[in-house]
Amino acid sequence: MWGVIPAAGRGSRIQPLAFSKELLPVGSRIKGGNEQPRAVSEYLVDRMMTGGVDKLCFVISPGKSDILEYYGGTYREASIVYVVQQIAAGLCDAVFRAAPLIAPHEPLIVGLPDTVWFPEDALASLPDDTLSFLLFPVEQPQCFDAVVVDRTGRVQEIQVKQPNPSSHWIWGAFKMPGYVLLELERLWRARDKRDEYIGTLVNAWLGQGGEAVGVKAGSAYVDVGTLNGYRAAMSLLQDENRERLLSNGNDRSLSMQIGLS
Repeated sequence: MWGVIPAAGRGSRIQPLAFSKELLPVGSRIKGGNEQPRAVSEYLVDRMMTGGVDKLCFVISPGKSDILEYYGGTYREASIVYVVQQIAAGLCDAVFRAAPLIAPHEPLIVGLPDTVWFPEDALASLPDDTLSFLLFPVEQPQCFDAVVVDRTGRVQEIQVKQPNPSSHWIWGAFKMPGYVLLELERLWRARDKRDEYIGTLVNAWLGQGGEAVGVKAGSAYVDVGTLNGYRAAMSLLQDENRERLLSNGNDRSLSMQIGLS
């Protein structure tokens, strides 16, 4: 299964940085017995692999060679390829850059590399055979793409950054078979590539008889693309780690576990 990671954005909300925003240190990890800073994008990569991904495609801009240098050709058991998006032209354009790599009946997951969310295994709840969105409850859905579903979980509409959305559930990742990706790409091209956001394209897809489901398996979601989001992510990791330690009956220092010292 492929994991497609659009990482070509400029990250203007959290600049200036001396590196790509996807490499922003958030928390830490233990490697070889030593504690090391952890890039924010590693949270998504690890969750993708927990969800069954064994091949990763980073979509990067020409100026983001530091992502290639950081990850190289493999991450744990997953192989990595890189595709270049010459100009930051939106999420649809970025995702479809990976389309030539993916076989029609091969599933893929798309996620955002500047986010941290829980539970870590939530992607396993998404089906392989249809377009499906992993949904998270948030307090400010107007800042995201709110997803409206019916009682059976079918997506009725995606409300893209609307001031007063009718749902507080937003998508944090999505999954589909390769042939659905190709159908969406054809529709995007037929609409003269005017869709910047996945949400507006999916609305057009639904209007033409397409189907999508929303799975409310997420519990916490933070966009780390702003300073406030960065602080919220650190707090979320601390809270999650505290709960994990308590459930394990372990009172070791939290700062040693997630690098907040």
